[in-house]
Amino acid sequence: MRAIADAATAPAVEDVADDHIAQFLVHLEKERDVSPHTITAYARDLGGFLDFVRVHLGAAQVAWERVDRLTMRSWLAHLARRGLSRRSSARALSAVRSFYRFLHRADVVESNPARAVGAPKIERHLPGHLDRAQVDTLLTAAATRAQEGRFTDVRDLAILELFYSAGLRISELRGVNRADLDLLGGMVKVRGKGRKERIVPVGGHAQRALREYERVRESLIAQVGPAAERTAFFLSRLGKRMSPKTLHNAVVARLKGVDEGAGLSTHSLRHTFATHLLDQGADLRAVQELLGHASVSTTQIYTHTSVERLKAVHRSAHPRA
Repeated sequence: MRAIADAATAPAVEDVADDHIAQFLVHLEKERDVSPHTITAYARDLGGFLDFVRVHLGAAQVAWERVDRLTMRSWLAHLARRGLSRRSSARALSAVRSFYRFLHRADVVESNPARAVGAPKIERHLPGHLDRAQVDTLLTAAATRAQEGRFTDVRDLAILELFYSAGLRISELRGVNRADLDLLGGMVKVRGKGRKERIVPVGGHAQRALREYERVRESLIAQVGPAAERTAFFLSRLGKRMSPKTLHNAVVARLKGVDEGAGLSTHSLRHTFATHLLDQGADLRAVQELLGHASVSTTQIYTHTSVERLKAVHRSAHPRA
């Protein structure tokens, strides 16, 4: 077996109980530059797989070459009995497939048994989003609050405008640094999944909100002093980069003012961005690039949303619908 990364440098993930899994996680972090969130998810899924295989094979130390297609099918059935969703099961299977590719390249196993089983078919739900009137209500209310000049209100308006203008994920917006924004050119550099970077246009309304926020941001930094995190663009009242929870709560609080019972989330603004672009005739490939999707099939779910709206209009307006 050729040498693999030293397991001692593995990410600080709880209960990494197998040397090969630990080495695989190091490989993801050091060689593939995978995000910490993804590494944690892989560690969790592989840890669960390891626990199952130990029981299934009756061995405390797992010989990975002993895992075959029947073991894989038994594991997927085990996940289904536990009530795991098809999406979660498919994600876990993807982690195991990647792990076995790593083992195969390292000459630990001769084949990848995870390739011999099909992934569970994932239910595709139409994503929740806001219509044009709801967006206007959301942003008008936020702009009215921001007129009073309070830091959090001005910041939250800038967050909402950037979410809707650029269609970012919450992790992408949280990760925006001051150097990533070109407000003169109307562009933002975004670090997406897999640390892939893309450039996304920023509309005029968002630019104005971001400039106003930048003014109050500078005032906050002056008050906080050296402890302020100047690199990060969106800051908490303590001058630190906003936590995911703080950012999520700030957005959801505003969305509840539009439709409290709809279960809208930060991701709803990303869905809204894509749906409104496609409704207005934007090219699917262009929307794919703006969203940072690796596959156009992921972007196509938004065309389903648009088609459903057209069908609803047809049913309500056509005499023989």
